[in-house]
Amino acid sequence: MFEVLVYVYENYWHGDACPELSRLERKLNAVGFESNEIRDALNWLDGLNLAAQGAQRLDATPQPDMPQAMATLQSPSSLRVYSLAEQDHLGASGLGFICFLESSGVLPSPMREIVIDRAMAVAQDEISLDKLKIIILMVYWSLGHEPDALILDELSDDKAKRTAH
Repeated sequence: MFEVLVYVYENYWHGDACPELSRLERKLNAVGFESNEIRDALNWLDGLNLAAQGAQRLDATPQPDMPQAMATLQSPSSLRVYSLAEQDHLGASGLGFICFLESSGVLPSPMREIVIDRAMAVAQDEISLDKLKIIILMVYWSLGHEPDALILDELSDDKAKRTAH
């Protein structure tokens, strides 16, 4: 599934250039991805689209019929407590990386919640840090935000290819 997500990110760099899911499925089949990987990736992307739409509604001016809880964003002094399932699924390195991005000011709380939601939607026991980075890139992509160059480098960096000085 993650190979498909990386392909979508690389080939549809601007999220609005991405075709609707049915056309995307045909294109991915033509490229040669396996049908079960495509299906999993498209289901995951559909959930990402729903989460991104919800986040964009929260960014909009509160409407009179919008519940107060939805109109209020997280306070800067609030603390996110991770459930045991989230701790197990994200692992220490994933939680540490999310905390690093938050403290750097590049992962605001609504984006963090989408990252956690999409990470929890991956059917694995513990998600690797590399896969979490792909999820974070996809969240940026879905919201139409381009990460800062240093953050993009951190998210795209393959530590195995680094040369020690």
